[in-house]
Amino acid sequence: MAEKKYVFLNRDLSWLSFNYRVLLEAADRSVPLYNRLSFLSIFSSNLDEFFRVRMPSILAFTGIKAKKTALRDEYPLTLAKEVQETVQVHLEEFGRILSKEILPELEKNSIHLCYDGKIKKEHKERVREYFLTQVLSFLQPVILRKHNQNVFFLENNVIYFLVEIEFNGQPGKTHYALVNIPSGDMPRFLQLSPIGDVHHIVFLDDVIKANLTELFLGHVVKGAWSIKLTRNAEMELQDEFAGDIAEKIEKQLEKRDAGSATRLLFDKELPDAAKDFLQRYLQLHNEEMVEGGRYHNLKDLGDLPNPSGKKLTYDKWPPIPHPGFNNHSSIFESISESEKILHLPYQSYNYVLRFFNEAAIDPAVKEVCVTLYRVAANSHIVNALISAAKNGKKVVVFVELKARFDEANNLKWSKKMKAAGVTIINSIPDLKVHAKVALVKRKENNTWKNYSVMATGNFNETTGKFYGDHVFFSADDRLSHESAMLFDYLQSRKQPKEYGKIAFRHLLVSQFNILSRFNKMIDREIRNAKKGKEARIIIKVNNLQEKKMISKLYKASIAGVKVDVIARSICCLAPGIEGQSENITVHRIVDRYLEHARIFIFHNDGDSEYYMGSADWMNRNLHNRIEVVFPLYNPSLNREIDHIIQLQLADHRKGCVLNASLENIFYPEKEKAASISSQQATYEFVKANA
Repeated sequence: MAEKKYVFLNRDLSWLSFNYRVLLEAADRSVPLYNRLSFLSIFSSNLDEFFRVRMPSILAFTGIKAKKTALRDEYPLTLAKEVQETVQVHLEEFGRILSKEILPELEKNSIHLCYDGKIKKEHKERVREYFLTQVLSFLQPVILRKHNQNVFFLENNVIYFLVEIEFNGQPGKTHYALVNIPSGDMPRFLQLSPIGDVHHIVFLDDVIKANLTELFLGHVVKGAWSIKLTRNAEMELQDEFAGDIAEKIEKQLEKRDAGSATRLLFDKELPDAAKDFLQRYLQLHNEEMVEGGRYHNLKDLGDLPNPSGKKLTYDKWPPIPHPGFNNHSSIFESISESEKILHLPYQSYNYVLRFFNEAAIDPAVKEVCVTLYRVAANSHIVNALISAAKNGKKVVVFVELKARFDEANNLKWSKKMKAAGVTIINSIPDLKVHAKVALVKRKENNTWKNYSVMATGNFNETTGKFYGDHVFFSADDRLSHESAMLFDYLQSRKQPKEYGKIAFRHLLVSQFNILSRFNKMIDREIRNAKKGKEARIIIKVNNLQEKKMISKLYKASIAGVKVDVIARSICCLAPGIEGQSENITVHRIVDRYLEHARIFIFHNDGDSEYYMGSADWMNRNLHNRIEVVFPLYNPSLNREIDHIIQLQLADHRKGCVLNASLENIFYPEKEKAASISSQQATYEFVKANA
């Protein structure tokens, strides 16, 4: 019997649907004004990354003429056009929200952001003085000529002005120049003196544009329009070849910003003659030319000065102390007494820092092992690991050097730790280690006692302030023993063979048992549904893409299993299709914190099983990474997680549902008004139990 033909949503269009949901948060009048600006910033930053990371693949595969390729379903021939049309609609909505909603709201709060380039006469002298004293030294104007066509290089995601010039003594003859806008070296905005009660802010772009004649003395500046080139950021790491992985990554980092162009964003007011010249000069294809607005890199809106004393941002939610950690002088005594979960960022990240800091100085601690994926720029955790090594402890750290956009930072810390005596395990060929696991081995009463920390997010104190994650502390020998097996594998690369063919019994580890275990638990729900028993699955992930796992959920839905998916970003599962997924609901939550946790709950005929960990259901996570998903055996902790998940499923204020057309379907206004924000309710829940 032929396998049923299922409907799957396109990965890239699904991601664009998510980014549009982020944009819609900027249009929500219940969100404070400067937080709305932050959502515009996030939308813009996300889109830049999309064009750096995903668009190269889309253009490459849709350019293949053959009708059949292994990836044609994921990259249909029409995809590039669909993506570009969708992005254009989103950018137009971005412009509408900014110009028609945000800027007028700023004006109501006595803040004038000069968005038309017209600098007030009262400010012109100050703007010129700022240009001459603070800006001019960062500018590098270049006249574009045939002889430098293959020499001059537009840096990735840097804004430039294309300037049209008429040279002195050459009337009617047009020349073009490029002038960089150095927003990476100095603030993007200049706050000027108030006029009356109104505060005035101008873009750095307009400071430069108003003074371009200073750069081209004696010539006529006829016009200037902003442009920005986005380049391919994917690194082709040939890990299978011999050689030190760190050296390869350093070389690839040097090449990254020199990657091929994926988008040239230009001011829509750019004249056709200037656009044609630029396209020829940069040797770009038509599909790489994208019309934009007057200003680019509007991710900088997140840094807009707030000169008003009025309340224009969310009230701060101070991190709440965890009551279970404060009754003991040693964090290890506290963990030994009972397992604990931190709910971030609602509770303080300091307990994670304390775990590593105490391990570094505790004489009873003999060994520390940890996996690091994204390291904070000024990492307290890494400094604690360095201290531990200097204090004579064995410290083993796996540093993932292939963590996209964090390679340089991870490499820097890897070198520092190695110099301090830390044993560094570098990347595995063809695999990323995305697991978030730490293990401390401690000598207590002449016996070994092991403590493990496992998390849904990185060991990173910076992201711990705004990522919604969970950190699990345990002294359960079953979990710590299998954590030790994982670190042995990472060091030796020899397959663990304990328990016969089953490498892990408690932890779910990709490359070993994660797929088989998830499949078995879904099959169990299917059997229960067919017997007429209550059957339910709840899955919370960042991304859901892997087709075999989605197909398994479709089979569960067909059997009568109720499936709730909370997918923040990519979701290739098409919900609500008759005969396929009518029992599946896909929820999406966008609020002040980034929902980042991965949680899996299986009803199991009333004896529910709870799992958390690092693994999204993406091809890369389940097939090309080392991921760890861990069980929660503690009924009290299960109840905590269940309560938080139920709050999220009941969130009709900041939550919406995704349909099979990739639309974010919001609840009716009356229903939203009577509902909860799950993040606020979670904070109140954690606070009430402190």
